[in-house]
Amino acid sequence: MNLIRVRLGLLGLALLTGFTVPTAASAAEAAPSPTVEEQRLDRAVPREILRRSGFDSVAPRLARALDEARSYARARRVVAHEGAQLWRRAVDRAQGRGPAGGDLSRDDDRPLYWARLGMTREVRAWEPEFGLTDGQRAALLDELERTSRGQTALRYPHGKGLKRILVTGFDPFTLDRDIRISNPSGATALALDGTVIETADGPARIETAVFPVRWRDFTEGTVERTLRPYLPEVDLFTTVSQGRVGRFDVERTNGAWRGGFADNDNIGRTETVPVTEPASQPQWTTTTLPYRAIVAADTGRFPVYDNTGVTEIPAGGTEPVVRPDGPTPGSTARAGGGGDYLSNEIAYRATLLRDRLGLHDVLPGGHVHTPVLQFGAENTTEVTDPEFVRNRLDIITQARTILRVAAEES
Repeated sequence: MNLIRVRLGLLGLALLTGFTVPTAASAAEAAPSPTVEEQRLDRAVPREILRRSGFDSVAPRLARALDEARSYARARRVVAHEGAQLWRRAVDRAQGRGPAGGDLSRDDDRPLYWARLGMTREVRAWEPEFGLTDGQRAALLDELERTSRGQTALRYPHGKGLKRILVTGFDPFTLDRDIRISNPSGATALALDGTVIETADGPARIETAVFPVRWRDFTEGTVERTLRPYLPEVDLFTTVSQGRVGRFDVERTNGAWRGGFADNDNIGRTETVPVTEPASQPQWTTTTLPYRAIVAADTGRFPVYDNTGVTEIPAGGTEPVVRPDGPTPGSTARAGGGGDYLSNEIAYRATLLRDRLGLHDVLPGGHVHTPVLQFGAENTTEVTDPEFVRNRLDIITQARTILRVAAEES
């Protein structure tokens, strides 16, 4: 674990310095060990998900392409191409284009997740004859992460008369509790990427990206780097994640606090959300989504709530207090409406970025929590079942309708 942390620290340094790395390694450096997240690939469930979707070919193909690379520059191109191809393949599969590759339902987000980890493990283990520095390997991994998550593929057509909507989702998480888990926010991102919804005001184009469930990536600014170029150009944005059982929530308030829950690498963080310019960092940010209209609309099977609760340390106090109606003046955040995990943090970072760009009063944006995606009551071992698929499809459909309502009211 100490070795992993050392390598991750070097990865963070490379990310923060903008990947200023030499084009050729001066000497070969030992490949790092697989991460905790990558080590789960060896279990039966990930192998079954990959086999039943046809995505078990993804990592071996990358490995063969890397073996043929004779320079770092060529390897960088290979990684970028294969990462982008994985994202496009996952989106096409979710939207019914091309072969299904197996009997796993097309709406499933898990093949993308596990295939990406297979690819990152290949890059992490790769030891070319020309040598690879830690900085170069970090840059390759970053390129793979960004391209395979759709973060470099956000494209809106030019011209007037078309609204632009930006949506983000997440990887599966809590995999040591149940490795079969799917994340409906990631499935929603795949199902909606590049699609157009018809609203009362005309068409709206949706572009999506997916983020990791890792504190480190958020500390290194992955959210801001991805969203900053697009927030000034879009008409609406919402970050999406899995939340509570049986309900959608529009989270009214987001807090600047990490509560320590372990991420997908089994690392926890308990601290103020680290951002640039911390001296001007607010404890709270708020949604600018049209939450009243969303809650009032008939959007689907699950009820939708305007969630106003937070946990705070009141001004002058020392102990956390639950506030059902939002924070009080001068309080310190301990949980936003979306909690104190990465769901809350992506909402906080995205809305803080909106505000720092001077868009608070003109750009509707915030966070939506989907219901927990549940298996059928009798299924405790199988990777899928009819109720599981129905639940995911219903969540995706309702999320699309929520976006339509939000676009019409914005």
